[in-house]
Amino acid sequence: MDVLSRPAEEFVNDGTVEELWAVKAVDHAEVHFNLLCSVDPRLLRLTPYDDEIYEQFRRMFPDMDVRVVNENQLKNSDAKTKWRAYVEKFNRLEDFSYGTLLRADAEEEFRPENAILVVRIQFWAIEVARNREGLNDSVRMKFRGKNITREI
Repeated sequence: MDVLSRPAEEFVNDGTVEELWAVKAVDHAEVHFNLLCSVDPRLLRLTPYDDEIYEQFRRMFPDMDVRVVNENQLKNSDAKTKWRAYVEKFNRLEDFSYGTLLRADAEEEFRPENAILVVRIQFWAIEVARNREGLNDSVRMKFRGKNITREI
């Protein structure tokens, strides 16, 4: 019998997989924050597609304030519809849909109360916008030399 034709009740979430995902998301957050503290964010390229990611983001979300992102801005029903259309434009990129942690407030470090779970393309869109619009500049000055810890 083909495994995909079996009843869904036979399958359960593997806690190990969820734990490994969380570790990977935290590792990504640490690397990103440490880059922001070490490199001028305006010169930082997160992907080879930053120009396209930014242009499409500002075309579809021209008024979105990326300095402080409210989780509702990303996850209410209207936003989900708009974001789904945005995400679809980048489904050709590797890792575009990976769960990723985004800092809600661009001027603060990663910590549980300043982290929102998003898909990687949302992270790229918002962080590229923050870099280009100068909103990550203060992080470098404020946290230079400080590596984030596993508080997330």
